[in-house]
Amino acid sequence: MIQHLISTFITYLLILLGVAFFTLLERKALGYFQIRKGPNKLGIIGIPQPLADALKLFVKEWVTPTSSNYLPFALTPSVMLILALSMWQLFPSFMLSSHLTLGVLLFLCISSLAVYTTLMAGWASNSKYALLGAIRAMAQTISYEVTMTLIIMFFLFLSMQMDIVTIRLMNTSTWASALFLPLSAMWLAVILAETNRAPFDFAEGESELVSGFNIEYGGAGFAFLFMAEYSNILMMSLMTSCLLTSTLIMSVPVAVIFLWARATLPRYRYDLLMAMAWKSFLPLSLSILMALSSLLFLL
Repeated sequence: MIQHLISTFITYLLILLGVAFFTLLERKALGYFQIRKGPNKLGIIGIPQPLADALKLFVKEWVTPTSSNYLPFALTPSVMLILALSMWQLFPSFMLSSHLTLGVLLFLCISSLAVYTTLMAGWASNSKYALLGAIRAMAQTISYEVTMTLIIMFFLFLSMQMDIVTIRLMNTSTWASALFLPLSAMWLAVILAETNRAPFDFAEGESELVSGFNIEYGGAGFAFLFMAEYSNILMMSLMTSCLLTSTLIMSVPVAVIFLWARATLPRYRYDLLMAMAWKSFLPLSLSILMALSSLLFLL
């Protein structure tokens, strides 16, 4: 029990540090992509910049809108961060304090609960901009979660396990890797849309919704929402490396793809995004899953 608590605490601490320095990597990468300098004044080449940003956010005054629903408004950022960190119990290391045989099911359950926190943040703010941003983000997340579940089921059919460690070790076979290639592009688009990242960041339409569901949050509340978003990005990168490759180190290039997409691609149109989910990705993933299940049944 003590070992499990210590392992969990160390994991959460390292993830929060990873989130902090991933924001530094993003700002540096965007600077180089746009032929300018990123943070470089604080310390050595700007390395302490995330710590300065965290200090600035956490010492700011907590401002609550007078018409907001105070209790859900204050609790939602903490709940969102707790859900984002709890997914890291699935981290497939060789020093696991507990082995989750139904880890993929837990991942799907927690990622589904994240939709409620997005809606709660927008509704509790009692602002039309926040509510509209929350509804758009919720519709987008639910739509792409269906395709994400179907793609994950493809890998579950091949491994006949719901354990992330087993799925990752199964990926060493070359025939499995050949089968994964057609799904890779679809999976990358799905995780970009699932995490509300560019070019699918429709919760934050600057021209019509300002900053979306988190517009009324500042200080520590905004920091918690920010950390939850970037923790989900790193978790999706880890899941990609487990499903599509056999080495965890591949999660680093996948995380860089999130930054590359933000720097390169213009924002998609919302109706085209929803049409892509329901008219393209859903029929294609269902067809692949049906073909695989029929093939497995015959063999």
